[in-house]
Amino acid sequence: MKISIIIPILNEADNIVQLLEYLYENSSATNIKEILIVDGGSTDGSQEIIKRLTQEKGLDIILLHSKKGRARQMNVGAKKAKGELLYFLHADSIPPRNFDKAIIDAANDNASAGCFRMKFDNDHLVLKFSQWFTRFNLRGCRGGDQSLFIKRELFDTLNGFNEDYIIYEDSEFIGRLYDQGEFTVIPDYVTTSSRRYDANGTWRLQYHFTVIHLKKFFGASPNQLYQYYKRNIAS
Repeated sequence: MKISIIIPILNEADNIVQLLEYLYENSSATNIKEILIVDGGSTDGSQEIIKRLTQEKGLDIILLHSKKGRARQMNVGAKKAKGELLYFLHADSIPPRNFDKAIIDAANDNASAGCFRMKFDNDHLVLKFSQWFTRFNLRGCRGGDQSLFIKRELFDTLNGFNEDYIIYEDSEFIGRLYDQGEFTVIPDYVTTSSRRYDANGTWRLQYHFTVIHLKKFFGASPNQLYQYYKRNIAS
């Protein structure tokens, strides 16, 4: 059983080198089938950096192109992936050492899908409080920053990510996994960047993310969630 790592990016020149070098240094080639980078139209040189890494260091990276939209980008990567396990990872998130072995061990123990716990690279009290909940196997404690592994067959059965979701695509998909009783939390940690909180204010952003979760719970449409995000976070 081998893993296809799928990383959607948009203007990630500041993060992609560190991530790719880390993935190669902290996993085994016997476990990793390929790394697929799906670019949504970067203008900061990300594509050129990936091509240079491939040429200079001989890294086995497949660079794909897609229209912008993380759900769409991840679906493009999944369609090209050849591994039996798909591992979706954000460009600003670093998985634990030997993450590949942990994922394969979980899959061999009948886990069809799951994630790691998560911690931020920032000790702000609000973020420490938020990350503490990622140890619990509850859908309300999940998010894309925790990364996601899933067996290819199950991903195809669920028809992949819902591309109507411009935001919240990870949580919507994970919610469908919970509906089927198919989710495992591996007791190790992905470390994710707090850059969105740093840029928008930690308390402010946490409040708006909570509102988005509640809106989804009470039936808000993908467009309503995006419009709220656009008004209160992206603007």
